[in-house]
Amino acid sequence: MSDVGTDAVVVGSGHNGLVAACHLAVAGLSVEVVEADDVLGGAVSTVERWPGVRVDRGSSAHVIVRHSGIVEELGLAEHGLRYVDCDPWGFAPAPAPGSDGPDGRPLVFSVDLDATCASIEAACGPDDAAAYRRFVEVWGPRSERIVRAFGDRPSPGRLARHLWPLGAPAKGRARTSGGELATDFLGSGDALLDKWFASERLKAALAWFGAQSGPPMSEPGTAAMVGWAALLHTTPPGHPVGGSGGLTAALRRKLEAHGGRVTLGDGAASLLVTDGRVAGVVTTSGRRIEADTVVAACHVGATRAIAGEHAPPALRDAAPPLGNGFGLVVRCLTDALPAYPGVDPADSLQGLQLLCTDRAVLARAHGDWQAGDLPREPVPLAMSFSASDDTLAPAGQHVVTIWGQWYPYELGDGRDWDTIAEAEAARLVDAVDLFAPGFADSVQRLYIQTPLRLEQELRLPRGNVMHVEMSLASMFAFRPTPELSGHRVPGLPGLYLTGASTHPGGGVSGNSGRTAARVVLADRGGRARVLRRLLRR
Repeated sequence: MSDVGTDAVVVGSGHNGLVAACHLAVAGLSVEVVEADDVLGGAVSTVERWPGVRVDRGSSAHVIVRHSGIVEELGLAEHGLRYVDCDPWGFAPAPAPGSDGPDGRPLVFSVDLDATCASIEAACGPDDAAAYRRFVEVWGPRSERIVRAFGDRPSPGRLARHLWPLGAPAKGRARTSGGELATDFLGSGDALLDKWFASERLKAALAWFGAQSGPPMSEPGTAAMVGWAALLHTTPPGHPVGGSGGLTAALRRKLEAHGGRVTLGDGAASLLVTDGRVAGVVTTSGRRIEADTVVAACHVGATRAIAGEHAPPALRDAAPPLGNGFGLVVRCLTDALPAYPGVDPADSLQGLQLLCTDRAVLARAHGDWQAGDLPREPVPLAMSFSASDDTLAPAGQHVVTIWGQWYPYELGDGRDWDTIAEAEAARLVDAVDLFAPGFADSVQRLYIQTPLRLEQELRLPRGNVMHVEMSLASMFAFRPTPELSGHRVPGLPGLYLTGASTHPGGGVSGNSGRTAARVVLADRGGRARVLRRLLRR
């Protein structure tokens, strides 16, 4: 087919790829995004799963992107993006009736810190309520600094500059020593929780919130994942009206408003390389797109495959840890919302339903996963955004997403996911029903995303929604490898990396896309200043 020329090609229409494309287009480059899927957005997408029912394919609650400034920088509200605040952003029920734990009141985490502390006091006592208030005072500024580090390139010097001010004395508080900071940031989430709180119920809720990044809170370096909760008392998670894909749809409209283009159903098959430098891509249909810049917004393994024989050693030999699966997702069409006994739906259904009251359950589930086994006791996190967004389902119907973490991609006993998917989905539904009796009876239809199905549907190797493990050894300047952490591919000029494989990792943030665009513009010379000027308008 005939050649087409453009300044930059972005491979993949996930949100990071679209963020990068938008920044490049705003700076004046001609940009085309090529996507193998017929659906825009990768893991940030929404489809009509059943007649009139819109269901997310990947993410649902957006957290980091609401703190990154990207939505405001790109003016995405002008392109149709509207968020419904998840407030309260977290709900943790009292121990289920008949369990070993005592009866009690639920925990409700809202933007209003006073209301949150009142909930903690009623459920866990005044000491933990006062401790939580101090925790937010300390970890709020720390998390803000992490937000800044996530939005910057991940060099050790830049990270140090972002975190250094944390040692300065705060009002009414002595200087924090470097040793204390190091202990907190490099320590485990469990150790941090034990340091601050007494109630296991409170610790379990915060541990389950922090564990959404992947590692168990017993791992070193996971304290900051727990500390992120402090930031949600300024801006809560949000769900785009119409589904998670509302973000990527708005990004596409922004890109097209600046002359960019998105092509679906025709992804990149191979790189064009001339004289040792990227010269464009060949798509699966055979179309040749000439460009001196290619931004690979796909898994680093997919980038290696596209580069083929042209992959330099840094890319060819990259082997970041992918893990053995990540989770099981069950999308439920129901005729009712989860009803927690004695709880106002306004408190329980707006955000993340953290259905865990003891960290021992989390520890067992992770231990089972490490052994290649299914969790003996599934740990659910439920979300029901149709409670606040009537565009998702017809009247009288609802969409409830249940996330179960630490399900192995490859099962130790050799069983096949296609054989056991329905039974495991039923166990996860029953785990919600334990806290919200009657929920299982409300389920009309299920769409099950096993680790294998996540790999097939969203091109997530081994079903890892974070692309690469989010352990301490795979973060910042180690992600996906030290050689590739700067968004460039050494040995192949013109090829850049973005997406969850790169800093700051998985989740919906857009930071990787923005940083990759900045690196591209800096390499092209001068356009970064143009970008900053345009974004200030």
